[in-house]
Amino acid sequence: MPKQKPSQPEIVDTIINARWIVPVVPANQLLTQHSLVVHNGRIVDLLPTTKANTIYAGDEVVDLDTHLLTPGLVNSHTHAAMTLMRGIADDLPLQSWLEEHIWPTESQHMSANLVDVGSRLAIAEMIRSGTTCFADMYFFPDSTATAAEEAGIRAVIGLIVIDFPNAWAATPTEHFRLGLKLHDEYVNSPLITTQFAPHAPYTVSDEWLSQVATLAEELDVPIQIHLHETAAEIDQSVARFNQRPLERISQLGLLSPRLQAVHATQLLSGEIDSLARHGASVVHCPQSNMKLASGGCPVADLLGAGVNVSLGTDGAASNNNLNMVEEMRSAGLLGKHIAQDAAAMPAHTLLEMATINGAKALGLENEIGSLEIGKAADLTAINLNSLSTVPVYDPLSALIYASSRENITDVWVAGERLLKAGELLTLHAPSLIKQTAEWRRVLQG
Repeated sequence: MPKQKPSQPEIVDTIINARWIVPVVPANQLLTQHSLVVHNGRIVDLLPTTKANTIYAGDEVVDLDTHLLTPGLVNSHTHAAMTLMRGIADDLPLQSWLEEHIWPTESQHMSANLVDVGSRLAIAEMIRSGTTCFADMYFFPDSTATAAEEAGIRAVIGLIVIDFPNAWAATPTEHFRLGLKLHDEYVNSPLITTQFAPHAPYTVSDEWLSQVATLAEELDVPIQIHLHETAAEIDQSVARFNQRPLERISQLGLLSPRLQAVHATQLLSGEIDSLARHGASVVHCPQSNMKLASGGCPVADLLGAGVNVSLGTDGAASNNNLNMVEEMRSAGLLGKHIAQDAAAMPAHTLLEMATINGAKALGLENEIGSLEIGKAADLTAINLNSLSTVPVYDPLSALIYASSRENITDVWVAGERLLKAGELLTLHAPSLIKQTAEWRRVLQG
């Protein structure tokens, strides 16, 4: 009988061979000497490297012999263009920082060009520190969307709503008109999605908050709002509306699985139960909260109650960086401190908050947030063979408690590499630094 020909390996776009892989789903799984197989921007297999080499042949093969490969990090709350205001008004409490410095600066200088340059600077920093998806809330969201699309990063663009006239829109009605136009422009985009972004209960009237709830339901998009950020916000709401902010927005129809409550440092036990019961998410911004002394989000209690908690950096004007590696570590240390429990906020929980929990909050859990077959190949590679991370007993512990953005070497979004060996491929850092210097002179006056 004639001998059977050996089967030919399947040709795929990329094979990534990694020392360690944490897929995030299923939880608490660490894979050693495994390969991730990518084709047409999707994960098509995850298997031991010895098997991968016999089944697949990659147009590109990437060997990460000293690396941990994780899902791309999801920054669930940013004001990207405010990166141009990094350090402009430090060491001030939230209300004076916002009302006496940030809002006047924005009122005088806000423009599409400021948002374009600031967004590109932010995106470069985020890619360099392992972020593959970010949610933004700012003026001229069309400029941020364009910058994100051109850089190849995934973004959830906030359709901002605020009572105050500004350079983007003169009235709330115009905010809605422009926001809906932007939503329609990107409804079929593979990288850009939208969500409503009413700024806060104290800057958006009942009529417009109700309109947000109605339109979000019609368009099937999430809602992100600053909520229970400071004790002063609670006091002002009680004085003005005779209600705490969460109770008020609940009556207006916003409390649902669509809702992302950003900051949430001031929560009663009943409010935690209400968030859990309605399936809402909380976006925790630990570094910004600490810097502005806004309070501490009770993350361990929220997670214990079943609330989905994700991580965000907030804007660089109040952080002062967009580094999700630092944000995971800060969330862990602060969470342990607040809970008075060293076992609270373990490393695997922190990575979940920065990946799959962020994806869930943004309505993208079927697309990103974990390394599962069929999902988009949004990936982050971390080199753990450095002076600050060795010896490596537990790669996930090394990532959370010892690594820095300098350990991030490679980033992919939908299978396209945006960072290679620490070098940006879709943005030009020297040009961004030059443009930023020009804007510094403008903003400094």
